[in-house]
Amino acid sequence: MRILHLSDTHLSGDGSLHYGVVDTRAALQRVLDRAAGLGAIDVVVASGDLSDDGSTASYQALRAAIEPWAARRGAAVVYAMGNHDLPAAFEAVLGDREGVRTVRGFRIVHLDSSVPGYGYGDVTAVQLDRLRKLLAEPAENGTILVVHHPPVPASTPLLVALELQHPNVLLAVCTGAAGSVGDRVVNGNHVVNNNGSDVRLILSGHYHHSVATAAAGIPVVVAPGITNTTDALAPAGTERATVGAGFALIEVPIAGAPRATFVSAPGPDDGRELFNLDAAAIQRIAREAGPQR
Repeated sequence: MRILHLSDTHLSGDGSLHYGVVDTRAALQRVLDRAAGLGAIDVVVASGDLSDDGSTASYQALRAAIEPWAARRGAAVVYAMGNHDLPAAFEAVLGDREGVRTVRGFRIVHLDSSVPGYGYGDVTAVQLDRLRKLLAEPAENGTILVVHHPPVPASTPLLVALELQHPNVLLAVCTGAAGSVGDRVVNGNHVVNNNGSDVRLILSGHYHHSVATAAAGIPVVVAPGITNTTDALAPAGTERATVGAGFALIEVPIAGAPRATFVSAPGPDDGRELFNLDAAAIQRIAREAGPQR
């Protein structure tokens, strides 16, 4: 299966520029134009922070851009909630905040990790119990989980303050719910995961830079941001972002490990600095948007 993985579009309802600089609608269109040459795509995943203002108009603009592109390729579309998204408008335009669909034998589960009014992520006991029950029955070709906040550590100080809380609890559900799939034959092949889990891949956003890693034996891919790019090499104690957009092409075979290819979508202002926060500014945002200790 081939997935176009998008994230962090941050569209506004009135089309206003992000940080007074980035035309996010144009950035999304540039990404879709760049991805047009990929060939067959089975699913488009948009993994959260789809809107910057939570407006109905922003989600309508997102659909107007993504869904015709997907329809021309016969691709399904999966939308996930991020911390900037607002539930009422999201659901009115894009559908349920959480859900399940099956594409080519792969079960795709999108989970809402947003915490209303804050920037960090968390998943409740009710959500975990629901996921556990869902995963108790293995899917034909395994499960792909879409969750905005990655269950892997951040690499910059502000994002550390806005990480997913209790990631190991989520990962325990992902690794313990369907332990038999590693021994199951699918279309003559063995579906293999290091821990035998039904969850074969986790797709996330939030960090605004590409990451390919593993957590508890499960591959995790974080898509680059479309609205801007986090400078993962900014000086210690600072948080910096520049103009830049990209996406990930995810290829998941029936058996074996997935592959992620990260692609940039160049624009005229690439590399222009959007913000550069010092330690005091980071601490202020962390107090306001991070977990309340």
